Amino acid sequence: MRIGELSRRSGVPVPTIKYYVRERLLPAGELTSPNQAEYGPGHERRLRLIRVLLEVGGLSLATIGEVLKAADDPAQPVLNVLGAAAKGVTPLEEGESGPELEQARKDVAELLRRRDWQVSAGTTAAESLAGVISALRRVGHGGLVDLIERYADAAESVARADIGYVQRRVAREDLVESVVVGTVLGEAMFGALRRLAHEDVSFRLYEGLGAGGGQVPAGDGGAAGASDGAGGAGAAGG
Repeated sequence: MRIGELSRRSGVPVPTIKYYVRERLLPAGELTSPNQAEYGPGHERRLRLIRVLLEVGGLSLATIGEVLKAADDPAQPVLNVLGAAAKGVTPLEEGESGPELEQARKDVAELLRRRDWQVSAGTTAAESLAGVISALRRVGHGGLVDLIERYADAAESVARADIGYVQRRVAREDLVESVVVGTVLGEAMFGALRRLAHEDVSFRLYEGLGAGGGQVPAGDGGAAGASDGAGGAGAAGG
């Protein structure tokens, strides 16, 4: 297909496609003449992936470039691709150096030991978690840290589901893409589901205790809030 058709099929403007080719986010088409190139289904698939990572996953083009570079290198273990994708969605809370951050790092190390989680040395996720724990304590919400085992239980359950999905892929291209999409959009989907659950639990605890204690039927009252959360989950799943 020509670049115009590729643009129509993918929803990505022609100038943007050319930019992605220049930045090596998208392979160049096969030249059929000095000024014409042909593109295939692989280009369309890559454009859809970039668009989703950018618009739903919230990754920067630089991060997407790193993820795709790792994904396109057959010598790169799939675990490295997962790490590149995770770096783009893990909020790195640097924290303020000092006793609180050092204690938080020890707490994270103990959590990993206690749960026997096998992670690579110096993983950014561990440092991110330590920064979040330190920040929670600084703002007077250290009690939330006491719930870390329950959060870890949920995270482990979701991780097993993620990896189970990935293991159903056989071809490396499918495997790598599922790792990237599962990491980035799975994060978005889990966040949307968490917000929906917060809304439900809050309603049952507080609003449900109002006059008559009547609950609002699903799809009726409270639809505005639910539609916002559901939109996030729907976008993540798409």
